[in-house]
Amino acid sequence: MTDSQKWLIFAFIAVGAWLIYLLAPVLMPFAFAAMLAYLGDPLADRLETYHLSRTNSVIVVFSVMTLILVLILLLLVPQLEYQVTRFISNLPAYAAWLNQTVIPWAQQQLGLDIKPIEINELIDVFKSHWQKAGGIAATVMNSLTHSGAVIAAWLMNLLLIPVVTFYLLRDWDKLVANIYDLLPRRIAPTAVKLATEVNSVLAAFVRGQFYVMLALGGVYSIGLWITGLDLALLIGMVAGLVSFVPYLGSIVGIVMACLAALVQFQDAMYLIPVAIVFMVGQALEGMVLTPLLVGDKIGLHPVAVIFAVLAGGQLFGFLGILLALPVASVIMVLLRHAHDIYRDSVFYSKQ
Repeated sequence: MTDSQKWLIFAFIAVGAWLIYLLAPVLMPFAFAAMLAYLGDPLADRLETYHLSRTNSVIVVFSVMTLILVLILLLLVPQLEYQVTRFISNLPAYAAWLNQTVIPWAQQQLGLDIKPIEINELIDVFKSHWQKAGGIAATVMNSLTHSGAVIAAWLMNLLLIPVVTFYLLRDWDKLVANIYDLLPRRIAPTAVKLATEVNSVLAAFVRGQFYVMLALGGVYSIGLWITGLDLALLIGMVAGLVSFVPYLGSIVGIVMACLAALVQFQDAMYLIPVAIVFMVGQALEGMVLTPLLVGDKIGLHPVAVIFAVLAGGQLFGFLGILLALPVASVIMVLLRHAHDIYRDSVFYSKQ
């Protein structure tokens, strides 16, 4: 490869990153659609072996994915609403516990001058805000009415996700074949080798980590529900969904669960079963879920994962967070290939 070709590739990468930065809000539905298509492509390929056409296979997969999403929403949303409503209705009792236990302890042990919370004032505050909610909602709706373009753009992005997912699923194999046909013939074998390894890593991450997140969300939710926590489903699902960053899911979950348990049960002894739930979840993730569903193909160090997520968020916002780990996995494959080339080079081996 000549120096001019290397500079051309570098310029292409730089321009591509700049365009992604500029178009991040527009690319969001396409990124979601690509991940959904990537999740559904193996199942569509499997259905094709049963003599279904690609379009019919995609229709089956798309219908199953839509049905699962609808069922999840129908099951989770009412439960979440019930738990949050129950928590709010118990706020006066929680305020009384703060006045009778927490504030006196803080005053005695820490020497803090904390004014007791007036329960009636607290209730009045909630009532006044509730009465104002109609006015606030009217103001928000009025603002949104004058921002029709924003609403239209948001709805368009939401509607684009299933449409783009369907077409990507249908034409996935064609897209891969067309990209291969555009490659220079002398680098095609190396490109295929790298693409195969990248696909293996991405499959292990995107599909495997998705299943790990769902499994952890279920484990945490069920475990916290057994302990009697009112917000078990909400805290468990949040902890599961952010578990794609190592240890973040368990840290966020245990902090939220401990605070909720202290407020609800007003007894520090209930922190023990909460801690046990997250210890069991971490053990299952490390010894069962990750080895079984993800495997050891990714090989990203936890520090590298955290850095990738933070860097992606800093550079490209939520789109960067969404794509940080898949991109980091691809970069890792390329660096591994570059490492092998370097170890085989004369520069390395020459005495």
